[in-house]
Amino acid sequence: MEANELIQNYISGKIDFNGLELKGINLFSADLVRINLARTDLRGANLIFAYLNRAQLHKANLSNTKLSGANLTQADLRETKLHDADLHGAILQGADLRSADLSLANLLDANLIDADLRNANLSGANLTGVCLRGANLRQEQKEYAANLRSTRLFQADLRGANMAGVDLSGADLRCANLVEVNLRGANLYGANLSEANLADAFLSDANLERAILREANLSNTKLERVVLNEADLTRANLSNAIAPDSKLTKANLSHANLTKARMNRVDLSRANLLEAVLIDVSLIESFLARTNLTNANLENANLFKAEISSANLTGATLHGVTMPDGSTNNG
Repeated sequence: MEANELIQNYISGKIDFNGLELKGINLFSADLVRINLARTDLRGANLIFAYLNRAQLHKANLSNTKLSGANLTQADLRETKLHDADLHGAILQGADLRSADLSLANLLDANLIDADLRNANLSGANLTGVCLRGANLRQEQKEYAANLRSTRLFQADLRGANMAGVDLSGADLRCANLVEVNLRGANLYGANLSEANLADAFLSDANLERAILREANLSNTKLERVVLNEADLTRANLSNAIAPDSKLTKANLSHANLTKARMNRVDLSRANLLEAVLIDVSLIESFLARTNLTNANLENANLFKAEISSANLTGATLHGVTMPDGSTNNG
């Protein structure tokens, strides 16, 4: 079917174009609100600035399709193939993208507010500047976790998004807004979160091994049982963070702020806390074997039953510290 024929049929009241072969069709700026294009082959089509609000695109093939600036508000894109599609600046607010294939798609500056991306494949996608406020990327089944490996999410707005169990290993999340985001059980191995805002976020049971969190804001963040081995947290803000039973072996926390953080039973062996601020921190029963605390400020910290015998405390401030044996250091 040619573009003119489809548009004329649509204008005449027909909306069901289910299963058609429309590969390469030019529907630039076409008004196709509520159209049914489910299971349609639209590979390589031109849908730039098209109006596809509430369109039915379930299981359609939109690989390599041009959708920049298109309006897909509340569209049904379940199991849709959007591999390598150009969605630059597209509006996908409230769209249903469950199990969609968005691998290598360009979502630069796209609007995905309140979108449902459960089980979607976003591996290699460009999500720079994307807005995912309130979006749902929660893992539904372990074998079908949303895949965002190596995605570019630089300066992305993910505030309040549900990303529990999502695979973000190697992702670029520099300067991203992750306030109140749910990343429970997520895989962030090797991800770059430099200067990201993770205030009040939920990261319990997440894997952040070798992640880069330089100057990141982790204040009031829930970090129970998190793996941060060899992570770079230089100058990060972890004030009031809750991180019991976490692993930070060989992590770099130099110049970090851990004021009033609760880090009981944490493994900080061989971690670097050079000149870190640990005022009022709780490190009860924590393991600090060969930890570098040179010039760190531990004023009023609680180290009851902590292992610090081989820690480097050169120049550290220990006034008011509760020592491993329960005594208080008043020096």
